[in-house]
Amino acid sequence: MRRYYLSPENLMRMLALALLLMCGNLFAQTLPGFREETTVLSPEVETRRQLLQVSLGRAPADLLIRNVTLLNVFTGNWESAQDIAISGDRIAWVGNSGNFTGKALAIRDASDLWAVPGFGESHKHIESSYLTPEYEAELVIPFGSTWTVEGSHEISNVVGNNNVNFWLYAEDAGSPLKIFPAVGSATPPTVYESGGGYYGHDEMKAFMERDLRVVGLGEVMDWTSVSELDAPGHERIWGMMQATRQNRGVIEGHGAGLVTSAEINAFAAAGLSSDHEVRLPEEGLEKLRRGVFLEVKVRAMRDLFPYLIKEGVSDWSNVSVTTDDRDVHTTTQLGSMDYNIRSAIKAGIPTTIAYQMGSYNTARHFNIDDRVGSIAPGRFADIVLLTDPDTVAVESVYASGRLAAQNGKYLLDVPKIDYPAWATNTMNVGRTLTASDFVMTAPKGRETMDIAVLEPFYFKPELPKDTLAVTEGELRADPSRGISKVAVIDRYHGDAALSTMFWRNVGPLSPNSALASSQSHDLHNIWVLGNDDKAMALAANTVAQMQGGWALVHNGEVVATVRLEVAGLVSQRSVTEVGAEVEALFNAADQMDWIGNPGLPERMRFAFLTASPWKWQLVAPYAGNPGGLVNITTGETHPVAW
Repeated sequence: MRRYYLSPENLMRMLALALLLMCGNLFAQTLPGFREETTVLSPEVETRRQLLQVSLGRAPADLLIRNVTLLNVFTGNWESAQDIAISGDRIAWVGNSGNFTGKALAIRDASDLWAVPGFGESHKHIESSYLTPEYEAELVIPFGSTWTVEGSHEISNVVGNNNVNFWLYAEDAGSPLKIFPAVGSATPPTVYESGGGYYGHDEMKAFMERDLRVVGLGEVMDWTSVSELDAPGHERIWGMMQATRQNRGVIEGHGAGLVTSAEINAFAAAGLSSDHEVRLPEEGLEKLRRGVFLEVKVRAMRDLFPYLIKEGVSDWSNVSVTTDDRDVHTTTQLGSMDYNIRSAIKAGIPTTIAYQMGSYNTARHFNIDDRVGSIAPGRFADIVLLTDPDTVAVESVYASGRLAAQNGKYLLDVPKIDYPAWATNTMNVGRTLTASDFVMTAPKGRETMDIAVLEPFYFKPELPKDTLAVTEGELRADPSRGISKVAVIDRYHGDAALSTMFWRNVGPLSPNSALASSQSHDLHNIWVLGNDDKAMALAANTVAQMQGGWALVHNGEVVATVRLEVAGLVSQRSVTEVGAEVEALFNAADQMDWIGNPGLPERMRFAFLTASPWKWQLVAPYAGNPGGLVNITTGETHPVAW
């Protein structure tokens, strides 16, 4: 046996090396990379860890859509012969057909179809469809709409701090429609109104921290409070904007009537990032040039898009198409986002860009493009298969990885949701109204009186005036002159407070008739339009007794209703059932005579807005203004008769 002897010097070197290694090992165990990790991964991170394994072919995909022609929204190109691997509710892999190295539990051949991302709304009020979110899914998904940025200041004025909870119930219960709430800035709309909610800095901060699906602050409408330092609501609205910005949210705008260069620059400088109220082509181009994200509705795109094309706009990434408000009956006839995209194509927008406007542009604007807006790995498997992209002919719709609709039919079960009392017991008028509540009494001895007289969508600063004869000591509607009586009834505070005045160019000509609704953007008090006090009381009471909705009275009898029992704004019933009630309401109105345009004045639900470009408006009574007539831009009040 050969023996080796170490010199004293080499022995010392070996001992030093051993000591160094031992100390190094002890030191390494104290480093972050070496400690035992105890972090609990979130469901989102776990999902993406699983997607990685499927992408690498180590775990099977649930579905492989094979050989489809795919729209790549990142490049704006159609890519032929593509495969899409889906795992759970997400996309795991996209690429040339046949190149996916993993296995799939199911395969669908789509060689004759085109694939585009699920459509997404940049600005919509689901409440205007009259459906709760789980039934909104049943309505819009067959048309290709799989996600919505909800401008939530309708229901926010009813349910207050439960706003976000309401919008997340359906998806959390399994509905495939993804809703991203943009918290309603108009809660309340102005300092002259008081409803079921109040949002300031602290409330907005809590909403933004509540859930990552909350994308920001919904359309900031009170331009006076934004722009005027001494406006009563100035601090509140800027506090909300600050809380949004500090939480990396998006601040949405409402720029109706803001058309001058100074106004548009001020709008953008304030941090209002978007506008869905563009009406003039020149206004739209100026806002686009100043960095405002355009959310274009159908009625605007017919003039705006050809003008932008003529002016040489080459980058359309800051433009989207959207719905805003559309009821269930109209949607079943026209469509949802497919109608908007189709209208954009008809207005001259190239087909690929129109689809980007209906998906990716909006997702990127709201910083949710890691989840929706494209057919790409990691995103929700929201895929619309088309037979013809130029006509937006939808063959089938995958929503969150599930085949949710085919050939116009919704295929999934609607989840059962038990909405709490704060959403279903919201009518607090306080008592049954009578005809006497609507009587406008004249001072003794008067034969005529001057009256303030508004009309729907009157935006001028001058208050219109007229004269009415006094009949048996009262001021009454005069349909023969196109003058109706209008009332706004407080539904929140239990004191049956109401304001009455006269409007012209709208209302029933048929005797003893009235129309009432709790759909009254944005505060959603009950409004009544009629020519007879008893009929007005009957219509208003019917709405209150239903916990909200519409009621039409003809010749002293209720002839049609639409029940909106959730928040007085939406109904937890099927598309077919609610749509049939809406259609019956329109049909009943067609049997009556109306001032001006024939048929139901359905747009009255938007006629009580207290936002730009409105000036004079009728609201429920408040301290110092028992008549409720106020100039919302100045705070000036005015009697309704004198």
